[in-house]
Amino acid sequence: MKVLVIGGGGREHALVWALQRGSNVTEVVCAPGNGGIVGIARCEPVDVADVAAMKRLVERERPALVAIGPEVPLAAGAVDALAEMGVCVFGPTRAAAQLESSKGFAKEFMRRWAIPTAAYAVCRSVAEVAEALGGFAQSVVVKADGLAAGKGVVLCSTHAEALAAAGEMFGGKLLGDPVESLVLEEMLVGPEISYFAVCDGERAVTLGFAQDHKRIGEGDTGPNTGGMGAYSTDELVSEEMAEWLRVQVGQRAVDGMKAEGTPFRGVLFTGLMMTPDGPKVLEFNTRFGDPETEALMLRLKTDLAELMEAAVAGRLHEIAIQLKPGASACVIAASAGYPGKYASGKPIHGLDRVPDGVEVFHAGTALRDGQLVTAGGRVLAVTAEDADLKTALAKVYAALDGISFEGMQFRRDIGWRALA
Repeated sequence: MKVLVIGGGGREHALVWALQRGSNVTEVVCAPGNGGIVGIARCEPVDVADVAAMKRLVERERPALVAIGPEVPLAAGAVDALAEMGVCVFGPTRAAAQLESSKGFAKEFMRRWAIPTAAYAVCRSVAEVAEALGGFAQSVVVKADGLAAGKGVVLCSTHAEALAAAGEMFGGKLLGDPVESLVLEEMLVGPEISYFAVCDGERAVTLGFAQDHKRIGEGDTGPNTGGMGAYSTDELVSEEMAEWLRVQVGQRAVDGMKAEGTPFRGVLFTGLMMTPDGPKVLEFNTRFGDPETEALMLRLKTDLAELMEAAVAGRLHEIAIQLKPGASACVIAASAGYPGKYASGKPIHGLDRVPDGVEVFHAGTALRDGQLVTAGGRVLAVTAEDADLKTALAKVYAALDGISFEGMQFRRDIGWRALA
């Protein structure tokens, strides 16, 4: 069984690593891959936003299973196009992927299906923002409606800040291109949890829980990033809460999408705020998260290829998802300047000295003349699992102390809430 993974980041490296352990998997190909993935799988060039190019790649490779990692090809309709070719492809259709590709759609969907979320307003101009702000407290969140690579969320402590952020979004200054609409959202308070459910169009089955660390600075300070580290433990969510979330969020979303004629198959990644009033959904993502996936894959005992096939075929009731007991942790090594401007091409040293029991997934690397160099803001995802979080983190940080590249930065407090 040949498997093709679309994407080239740390998430895809972890998926390739996990898929290779499948009992029936003979080869894993990754497109486009990166400087680390090429060490464990054959990599083929492809533009993940070019559906026609992906179709040509699939025609040439003829994989038994295609797993799509990033959100861009999902929003572009890659699953629709490949499914029309008769390919077994893991991921939601373009219509189902609107749960991520349009925050406005997602909020309206949650309202229709009584999925708990923050109060909100969808606005299409600065004037509409100014009018809608009267219904919110001073602290408010401004979110770009479409895909924004983790950069389309601004936390505002005053209405003036919210208006300024909205102006920058509509004017194209914040994201490079003007947005057509945005979402104003009530500012929620509490710890954030990432909930992952595998879905087959009929049912949602819990894969696991993790906690991401979005801010660049220790103590959760500074601007938001794509994620500076994550951990997963048995204690993160109680069994009772896990089942409540499966029923009230995961299954309710699957039921709603089916009823509206857009069955959801793939991974539903729900960002949750555990507020004093109970869990509320911050956002839906329609693919594996990053860096949570790196942590979760180290704990996954279930055959990932079989799990993906069952989701596509509507057979999740035949699969029991099992995680290793204990904990796993992932810490991101990032380029200097990230999440702002950063330089690439910095040689990476020390990966040959990483101790056993630690996996280094490559988020943004490339091979140039045989030398591994940085090629992104987030460069490496250093990951380990063990019986408890403290031990897993100790393994990760010991490995990071032996890795270096010019300007390397990472947080030394991943998991601080749980350890406290």
